[in-house]
Amino acid sequence: MITMPEQGQSFFPLLFYYFRENNLSGIEVGLSIKQIKYIEKNRSKLSVSKLAENLNLNPEEVKKYLDENPSAKTPHYFYLIMILIPILFFVLLEFSLRIFNYGYDLSMWGNVIEGKLILNPDAPRRYFTTVKSTPSSIEDIFDEEKSPNSFRVFVLGGSSAAGYPYMPMGPFSRYIRKRLELNYPDKKIEVVNIALSAISTFTVRDFIPEVLEQKPDLILIYAGHNEYYGALGVGSQESVGSSRELINILLYLNKYKTTQLVKDFLQWLFGMVDTEGSVSATGTLMSRMAKEKEIEINSGKYQSGIDQFEGNMNDIIQMIKEKNVPLIISTLASNLKDQPPFISISNGSYPPADKIFEEAEKEYASGKYIKADSLYRFAKDLDGLRFRAPEKINGIIKNLGKLNSVPVIDADSLFASLSINGITGNNLMTDHLHPTLDGFKELGRLFYEEMDRRNYVPADSKPAIEFARQDEITKQNFVFSEFDSVVAEYRIKLLRNDWPFIDPKLKKSYWEVCKPENFKDSAAVHFLLGNESWGKSIEKVADNYFRNRSLNGFLEHMKALIYQYPIVIEYYKKLENVALLFLKNQEYQLAQRVLHLEYELEQNAFNTKWLGQIELQEGNTNKAINFLEKSLMFNSNDEQVMYNLAGAYSMNEDYQKSYDLTMKLITRNPGHQGAQNLLIQLKNIIDKK
Repeated sequence: MITMPEQGQSFFPLLFYYFRENNLSGIEVGLSIKQIKYIEKNRSKLSVSKLAENLNLNPEEVKKYLDENPSAKTPHYFYLIMILIPILFFVLLEFSLRIFNYGYDLSMWGNVIEGKLILNPDAPRRYFTTVKSTPSSIEDIFDEEKSPNSFRVFVLGGSSAAGYPYMPMGPFSRYIRKRLELNYPDKKIEVVNIALSAISTFTVRDFIPEVLEQKPDLILIYAGHNEYYGALGVGSQESVGSSRELINILLYLNKYKTTQLVKDFLQWLFGMVDTEGSVSATGTLMSRMAKEKEIEINSGKYQSGIDQFEGNMNDIIQMIKEKNVPLIISTLASNLKDQPPFISISNGSYPPADKIFEEAEKEYASGKYIKADSLYRFAKDLDGLRFRAPEKINGIIKNLGKLNSVPVIDADSLFASLSINGITGNNLMTDHLHPTLDGFKELGRLFYEEMDRRNYVPADSKPAIEFARQDEITKQNFVFSEFDSVVAEYRIKLLRNDWPFIDPKLKKSYWEVCKPENFKDSAAVHFLLGNESWGKSIEKVADNYFRNRSLNGFLEHMKALIYQYPIVIEYYKKLENVALLFLKNQEYQLAQRVLHLEYELEQNAFNTKWLGQIELQEGNTNKAINFLEKSLMFNSNDEQVMYNLAGAYSMNEDYQKSYDLTMKLITRNPGHQGAQNLLIQLKNIIDKK
């Protein structure tokens, strides 16, 4: 029964309320526009009960509305478009940056000439962002397409592997190359050293996939000193943290120009273009790379460096093993006896490094060499400035080799065995960790002997030299110049003219430190200042020797130049012009020496022809025939060679060969008077027989 409204009360609102509350069938009461708007606005954020409570409605009523009015579903293609938009943006950005050649080409390899590759000089920029003057490789050249007759070795690591301070001619890889060339003259030997100063194993790990694409027959690694201050090391100026996963992702992204754009923007944004001032231009790379000057033994950063090395080396080994490429790794040698700790930390956890070094000195002086060796090593590990690899690094190298059945040579033990009283010092080290030239040769010998023992040498060829004499002959033929010696000497002086060896405020100029005394010395300083390339510098030195009538000096430096850059035709032409000058002046012995050098570096029609003619003139017919036959193989149309070779055959009483070659020459040139006269003589001799 419906109750009538009281006085002053509207009938219809009460009726509306009655029907709504009693849900009388047959009568539908809708929500207000305001309520609907509220529900639509908040349906994805609030629950049914909360919506009903806020609107003072029955939850069933709200639920019914929601069920009858479902929200419009977003089409699947909408999400696809949303995903594709940023992808398309970065693809177009990357494409545009490449079209306009933005930034540097960070690809691994670069063409020096068509068909010949070296490590791209800009590739190190992948790892160096805040430090100017990125390191360069020693520019070993190899074929873009590996020939069937090639034996290809890649060498990776830091400055010690690169041969500092004797780059480019002095690293252990050059010993290996020369020994392979002497033993396997019929093989195309390619020993490609792509080691770089101031890089950590992150760089080696990043290089390996692209090295493997070049079909190496063998890989050699000498690395581990730079895990703290090398590029991306935990204590370096180029550090981006200690997460290997993050760093390796960033390195992977380096292949994209967009990454360079982001890096350049961040440098601009944070004012990181160059915070080092004049140091970045003149300081050694060693002095510029160290950011964390004190890293205590067994601290967090210390352990991060150890973990970083172990993780990266394990990845490197696994990648190489997957491709079934032979690998040899080496322990690391350091200057123990003659390099005091750079920084001693005194905080009570461990004894100061300098105190332990003093104890080592006392034990050594008293003849207790085994104990002294342990103390020297402990002092090195306590050194707060971590330029020398901790002993744990060598332990990891040996352990990884054992676990993965990878050969490990022990450079640390080798250097100790070659040192007085078994402790490595200045006898084999130029500074804190870089070997002397003799040290590099010994390291090369150790690698090579392991290569030979494991049959990691050309399998289808027999060595041309008996094993017992190979080392001696290799060292006798090792290519190195006086200019390279001066450069190495100056590099070490300049290294010690900077932090951490001295206070940077006390640094002297290059000229004050080096004190050049002659043309060669001055050329070395200009090279180290970056005013001249190594090739141009050593060529100028060679020319200066020639002007001063020092043929030995000229040939020594031209030999080094051509051995480093065997593809530069102009260098051979220089030798040929000098030889022709001597021939014109009838200085045959001098001409012969020049021709022999070119012949040693590369045999061609020119040097074999003139060597043959000089030998023929001196009455050495067998040697003459050998050279002239080779010359004719290079150029079968050289009538002068044909005539001289026919004459040599005749002098050697090989008349039929002489006759046949003479007839061939007359067929080509019937008017050749010398050949006509020789033919008459040969006919008389043959007829008499």
